[in-house]
Amino acid sequence: MNLSHDVFYGRSVIAAAVAAHECGHAVQHSKAYVWLQFRSSVVPVVSIASKYMQWVLLGGILLLNSFPALLLAGIILFAATTLFSIITLPVEFDASRRALAWLDTKGIVRQDEYPMTKDALKWAASTYVVAALASIATLLYYLQIYMGRRD
Repeated sequence: MNLSHDVFYGRSVIAAAVAAHECGHAVQHSKAYVWLQFRSSVVPVVSIASKYMQWVLLGGILLLNSFPALLLAGIILFAATTLFSIITLPVEFDASRRALAWLDTKGIVRQDEYPMTKDALKWAASTYVVAALASIATLLYYLQIYMGRRD
């Protein structure tokens, strides 16, 4: 068995899943999927928030007792990025759902490969869930710091 030949010329369930997932995003664009439009509309805000939030949060923590409003500003910036990660969930799950339907109807993967493809897309979507949960937990942590400050 020639491993390099199998890698370059063999079938890849993961590659099919990823390609189909990206096609799912393309369909979302063409159908004006509401969650995708909403996510796209907040990108400028999130871009600015993610550029400055770590510095505002750091400054807010360092100046917590003398200038607590700075930490609150950092929390608001962080909340924008958290909202983005939450909005991303339905977009990614829908793209995976569309990908699986397309793979199934077009016969891109064999019947025995379909469960593996479904599993790959499920685990890929799970990374977005973990990221959203981590962002929520971090946001709550910063809120706890802010609420526990000593005036």
